[in-house]
Amino acid sequence: MGGDRGAAVVVAASLQAVRENEALSIVLVGVRSELEALLREGHARIRIVEAADVVRMNERPSHALRHKKNSSMAIALSLVRDDEAQGCVSAGNTGALMAFGRTIIRMYPGIERPAIAKLIPSLRGRCHVLDLGANVDSTAENLYQYALMGSLMASAICQQAEPRVALLNVGEEEIKGNEQVRLASHMLAQCDTVNYIGYVEGSDLFRDVADVVVCDGFVGNIALKTGEGVAGLLIELMEQAFTRNLYGRLVGLLARPIIGRLLRLMDPSRHNGASLLGLQGVVIKSHGNANERAMLSAIRQAVREVELEVPRRINERLDDLML
Repeated sequence: MGGDRGAAVVVAASLQAVRENEALSIVLVGVRSELEALLREGHARIRIVEAADVVRMNERPSHALRHKKNSSMAIALSLVRDDEAQGCVSAGNTGALMAFGRTIIRMYPGIERPAIAKLIPSLRGRCHVLDLGANVDSTAENLYQYALMGSLMASAICQQAEPRVALLNVGEEEIKGNEQVRLASHMLAQCDTVNYIGYVEGSDLFRDVADVVVCDGFVGNIALKTGEGVAGLLIELMEQAFTRNLYGRLVGLLARPIIGRLLRLMDPSRHNGASLLGLQGVVIKSHGNANERAMLSAIRQAVREVELEVPRRINERLDDLML
């Protein structure tokens, strides 16, 4: 209920998701009258759970925790905790989702803070990047834990035996970076269970240099939003170039298959959906301003993590790594 575009986008994406996946059932949590009006004739595999309140995008997480325990966000997470749902997708307030997640679903034992992890397209594959905004002041120990969880997630989702793990830094030299990054690098270099390859720079995120890139939430969020902004700019410039005049339209027609593949690769809405890694359940954070296609992408991400039993697999391996 708390996304920038409201419940209409979520309902439309949910209908599309159950149409394309016969094994999927969806629970919509929110204001029943509004959701029923959007569903119109309804769907056999979509049901509604009433919520008395909504967490607004500008609310402080601490205020939501104290006063919004009957909100759609809190109830949705409670359904996951109580095994009435296998995953939760939200386009709402990120801070509140993190706070409720830690309180309701709780963390893996030994993990201090959750991280927002996202799978982004790279030159010849995909790369997991974390943290993307959950924590803006991460310690070296936090970065080390993000690396452990990111490595395990890459193994679970992409079936990579030894994913390449790197720290995002201002240079590749050992002397570069702040104290937290240098200390985290030393810790990872001593870890036999992580395939640590050292530092990478921002330009390496999309070049298939690493399978997992770790950073604090402040750096990661800026890097992600910058990349998405550049992708959006390129898409807009391409559309203008191929619709401006007759010559452009002719070239665009001839190059349509190639252009289509490029647009699908670059379009941020096709890669929407970030995991709240560290929680003992599948929780996917969607962009607050997600459109129907982007929300559908987030739902698919949740389905994939449920099917692969990502939380269980990470938790089992963390027990060994954290000893």
